[in-house]
Formats: sequence, structure tokens, C-alpha cells
Amino acid sequence: MFFEVNGAACFADTAGQAADPAKKSVLFVHGAGQDHSIWDLQSGYFAAHDRNAIAVDLPGHGQSEGQALPSIEAIADWLMNALDAARIDGAAIVGNSLGSLAAIAAAARHPDRVRAIALIGVSVPMPVNETLLDAAKNNRGEAIDMLAKWSFSKSILADNDPTKGNALLQTARHMLERARPGVLYSDLKACDGYAAGLSDAATVRCPALLILGEHDRLTPARNATQLAQALPCAETVILPGCGHAMLAEQPDSVLDPLIRVV
Repeated sequence: MFFEVNGAACFADTAGQAADPAKKSVLFVHGAGQDHSIWDLQSGYFAAHDRNAIAVDLPGHGQSEGQALPSIEAIADWLMNALDAARIDGAAIVGNSLGSLAAIAAAARHPDRVRAIALIGVSVPMPVNETLLDAAKNNRGEAIDMLAKWSFSKSILADNDPTKGNALLQTARHMLERARPGVLYSDLKACDGYAAGLSDAATVRCPALLILGEHDRLTPARNATQLAQALPCAETVILPGCGHAMLAEQPDSVLDPLIRVV
């Protein structure tokens, strides 16, 4: 479905269902350079189980108009405007990487509208490698190659399973290649620049779920320790052997804990 947010058309996949105010809602927020399609399994499940499932394309991503938003705080506020446009009062927010930071900021800035957050592949702070940032700014192809490769666990890319690893890697590359020029750099800069993450987390009062990959090379599980301690009501799940791209590597293992929380 399309709706207007801040004067620009926004696309959200709702699994073909109109929002029902009587149902609880789940808002899915993708990562850097991605779009709504990463949530196909999870959003489809919740739509089939009595939830309004709304997987948005952030501004400048996928089918949404506009420019990529420059900060995590701006994304968090935009998400609330998107809920307004969809005529939904509040939601649980499920975020992947960049989207996980936006979920934290939204819960801190709009506590009356966020009933739970699920943070997939999260680290606070979330510093971005300078080489990757420079490549995203000046050599988009090199940045895409680095980000796609680093997103997966080494076991997925190992020679003992080349077919699966190559297919997942190519899918990740193709998604990042579809992103408009400048979007990936803007997203990575927003992640790198989110300095208020721990202080925001300390103010969050809703339940929080952290889903981390044991072998995540972009946001290592150990980097979420302070965040888990800062969140007053947090549960942490670590997926054995999984990398950052856990929605691709272990989609069912991501869905199972989400069912308990959102």
C-alpha cells in the first residue's frame, strides 16, 4: 500500500491486508540500503496471526519517495508519522541493524506509542568501519561488495556449502545495488552518528528483545552487552553460528522469539 508521509509517497507491505484498528500492530524497519522485502517471512506470519503487519520502505528506499533521512532520530520521528498516515495509534517495532537503532530512538522519544521493540543485529554504539564509509561515499560498488560479504557468517560462505552461500551473497548484493545513489552512505552515516543510543535505551520502558548473531562481523554480539544492561526490560537471544544477515541465514530462528514478544 502507498500512503503519504510528510508530503511524499511511502510504500509499505501489509501482506495485502488493510489496517484494522482493533488489532495490535507490528511495524518492521529494514537496515541500511535495504527495503521492506527482507521481512517477507516475518510480516507474512504476523499478518496471518491477527496483527497489522506493516513493513515500510524508508524515504528514498524501495518504492518510497524522498531523500534518505540523515539521522536515527529523524527516522524514529518519521516512523511515528508513518503510523499516523496508516491511522494506527501504536505498534511494536521490529528493526534490523539501522532499523534497530530507529526502534530504540522511537521507543525513547514516543514511549506512549511503542509497546515493544525487537532489535535484530544491533550494537550501541554502532560505529561503521572508515574504509566502508569511504567506499560508500566514493565507490559504491566496492562498498556493496564489502557490506554483502561481511553480512554473512564465514560458515555460510565456506566451500562446504557454496551453492547456498553464493545465492545468499548475490541476493544481498542485488538488493544493495537497487538502492539509489547516496542512500547507503547516508544510512551508514546515520548509524555511525547515533551517539544517544545508551542514554535513549535507559529511558525505554517497553519490553525489548535483542536477537544477535554469534558470528556477526558487523555488529558483534559482545557489542550489545551495554545495551542489554541499559534497557530496563530486555531479553537477549543469540543465534548459534549466525552472521549479521540472520534474516537470510536463519529466518525461522528469528521468527520464533519474535512471536513471544510482538
